[in-house]
Amino acid sequence: MTLEIWSAFVAVVFVFAIIPGPTVILVVGQAISHGKKSVMPLVAGVLLGDFVAMALSLIGLGAILAASATLFMILKWFGVGYLIYLGIKTWREEPQLESTTFKGSSQSKLNMFKSSFLVTALNPKDIVFFVAFLPQFVNSNSAALPQLLILMFTFLAVISITITSFAIFAGVVRHKIQSCQARKRLNRIGGGALIGAGVITSTMRHS
Repeated sequence: MTLEIWSAFVAVVFVFAIIPGPTVILVVGQAISHGKKSVMPLVAGVLLGDFVAMALSLIGLGAILAASATLFMILKWFGVGYLIYLGIKTWREEPQLESTTFKGSSQSKLNMFKSSFLVTALNPKDIVFFVAFLPQFVNSNSAALPQLLILMFTFLAVISITITSFAIFAGVVRHKIQSCQARKRLNRIGGGALIGAGVITSTMRHS
């Protein structure tokens, strides 16, 4: 793999990462609702989810999803339902100020990690995308596995930078707002964004 090919891959992944999809909207929505404490579990969930999605695509699930409209729809509607559930939960959540003891902090972080992991890992469009995308940057005249590993970890590095930036920005916005009423509005913005992400996901078509 040449430096030019790798650089082109980085540029494409960066554009892919900053386009607001279900994962980005989930991260921003949750960070707006829960503040800076949510950044690490959300980012960790996204990275593990992307790694699992890439691994599944490379072992053949991506090809199966591309061929099976039924399986694609099952995963899609699971994701839609989960995003809408999270949106409603966030919308109804009562805000807490930083001075208030964060009850169940570890459990809340675990829930945020699981949310970002599931939405990312089970996005069928991403799994199919990896099947079509990664091989385009692999030199067929060289060993494929080392190149795929480089591409996978490069992808995760770029995603970690962009997702962390989104989450930190949203968390800072949350941190600067101390009014309970204003935070309740932020919760509703975050919840509405998650419901919107579910609606967007529902429009994805099998191709």
